[in-house]
Amino acid sequence: MAAEHKIDVRRETHDGGVVAYVTYDYARRLNVLNPQALKDLAATFHALAKEDDLRVVVFAGAGDRAFVGGADINHMAGMRHPDDGRAFITLVHKLCQSIRDCPVPVICRLEGYTLGAGLEVAAACDIRIASEAAHFGMPEVKVGIPSVVEAALLPRLIGWGRTSWLLMAAENIDAATADRWGLVEQVVPAAKLAAAVERCVHSIVEGTPKAVRGQKRLMRRWERLPLDEAVQAGIDAFAQSVGEGEHIERMAAFVNRKKKG
Repeated sequence: MAAEHKIDVRRETHDGGVVAYVTYDYARRLNVLNPQALKDLAATFHALAKEDDLRVVVFAGAGDRAFVGGADINHMAGMRHPDDGRAFITLVHKLCQSIRDCPVPVICRLEGYTLGAGLEVAAACDIRIASEAAHFGMPEVKVGIPSVVEAALLPRLIGWGRTSWLLMAAENIDAATADRWGLVEQVVPAAKLAAAVERCVHSIVEGTPKAVRGQKRLMRRWERLPLDEAVQAGIDAFAQSVGEGEHIERMAAFVNRKKKG
């Protein structure tokens, strides 16, 4: 049977590489995630990760009603055995991990509702840009399950108290609150969302390819390391970057511009 969802990957060539626009389309059901969609999206990000000329990924849900309205409750309602739950939630984690493992920045474009597994996916992205009409929530405890997997990223983004509010009070928050809490990096009117995303894309592409990839790789290491080791990892990353030589032309141009001025 053909899948009810679609995944569109559009590529645009920018100076210095390619920007991939990934749109998940199950809009008639608020872009919810069922097992096949989770597998297909993870495969999409794994494939993108192998593209050497890739610079940025923009990830969006189709339509303006939701980025991802959560996991497919019709599927979850049929789960009875712990193995059923483990299998399904592992698929959610694998999608999130495929995003975090993507070697270039992933920008999440957020419209409408971002709920449950959708918020876990958004948290796995590097940068989140939202419409003023966006809403966010983790309603799992209200349907009898805890919020898990990449919900573990939320305390790092918004702190323990606010994470407790989302996960235990399970009340939705609006875009202004999400912005104030640090859950998203930018909130703009819906009509300006595409332009805001493109400004972010442009800013990232202005960086050199190896430096941006190295920065993301280093930041992933910082998450796992004690402070002293994180600082040392930065020293190693800087030395590697100098050896790769991307800085030579850029810094020479900067120095020459100052001399001319």
